[in-house]
Amino acid sequence: MASASPRRIPMTVTFLEMMAKPTALPPPIPRGKIAFLRSEHPPVHFYRYLYDTVGGKYFWVDRKKIGDAGMAELDFRGDGTANIAYFGLTPEATGKRLGYFFLYQACMSAWAQPISKLLVNTCTLDHPRALPLYQRLGFRPYSREERFVELP
Repeated sequence: MASASPRRIPMTVTFLEMMAKPTALPPPIPRGKIAFLRSEHPPVHFYRYLYDTVGGKYFWVDRKKIGDAGMAELDFRGDGTANIAYFGLTPEATGKRLGYFFLYQACMSAWAQPISKLLVNTCTLDHPRALPLYQRLGFRPYSREERFVELP
């Protein structure tokens, strides 16, 4: 029995960089009950739950291709560069003006380390406001690539 071939979805990936700590004023604390928690070693099942809940509708599949292993949202490469590996909101939090607040906090966490550059990328499969949000905080595009995501 032949296995079904994966579904390929085209996308444009935009790579962005920030060369200095954001100078923008911090956003106001959103209304309601929210929390910004740092988890250095989350249990794999909790990480996978967040990954699927936040990225499911945006075709996040990269972490599903590897076995259960530790993974950090902020990736410090050791050469003075940090990368926001994944960033997103749960569907229930989307559209409530929380993105800027959480992205600002993530950036400040990264810049609290000895780095000279912070990277992030987004693609046309992500939320339509992702790219403008990154740019609003001070990220600047430096490259674009046409790619495919393969869904099993």
